[in-house]
Amino acid sequence: MKTILVPTDFSPSAENAALYAADMALAINATVLLLHVYQTPVIYSEVPVVVDDTEVIHSYERSLTELKTNLRKKTSSKVKIETEIRSGIFFNELKAVCAYRKPYTVIMGSQGTTQAERILFGSHTIYAMKHLISPIITVPPGASFGSLKKIGMACDFNDVVDTTPVDELKMMVSDFKAELHLLNIGEQEVFDPGQVYEYGLLRKILEGLKPHFHYISSKNTDQAIIDFAVANELDLLIILPKRHNLLDKLIHKSHTKQFVLHSHVPVMALHQEKY
Repeated sequence: MKTILVPTDFSPSAENAALYAADMALAINATVLLLHVYQTPVIYSEVPVVVDDTEVIHSYERSLTELKTNLRKKTSSKVKIETEIRSGIFFNELKAVCAYRKPYTVIMGSQGTTQAERILFGSHTIYAMKHLISPIITVPPGASFGSLKKIGMACDFNDVVDTTPVDELKMMVSDFKAELHLLNIGEQEVFDPGQVYEYGLLRKILEGLKPHFHYISSKNTDQAIIDFAVANELDLLIILPKRHNLLDKLIHKSHTKQFVLHSHVPVMALHQEKY
């Protein structure tokens, strides 16, 4: 059975992501695994002392149980909900769980509603999107899962055979009976022969999915993507973080629109590397 992994710090943003995950799991008959990672507190004196964290763990267990109960109510107990608590560095523990559970996707809140949540959980989310090999979806505050009827992917026309996550795209389009929209944004209005050739290859390897191709000439990549996602009512936008520097452009602080952190459209990062 497919597993959807949901890291949580019990913030409103993380809880909303868990609700999103539960509805997605219901749609594709998947299990939800709620994961909380904490660091054992240490008191620094002349000799560092590790604090007994028994009560802290019990507190986390109660919070996970409460969240699990809420998700079961939301899905009328039709979704299997599992929980796990781990101690350590967040990304290392998340990566370890992904390695043995091989989740269908990881789902996280894109940011919190308070400044502390934006700094702490938001930074975990961005780092995970850039470095986690497993597929990961970030869910904006207030976003809910209705369906994934329109899936968009920002792409370029370079080495498409080796860099396009064909299997993942086929699985998602099939699981959700979705339309696939491929968006290419560049400053040029006319493609060179190499790009035309790569476009032909991309059409061929994805022909069974009947993708819709869109071409936009723009110097402002992130704004063009935002406008496209809104205008075309995308339910999910896929980006390929290690294929190009798009993720950095979308979340860079100098931009007034930080897509991953502020868009109402959930964003999925897919990497080409596998475990």
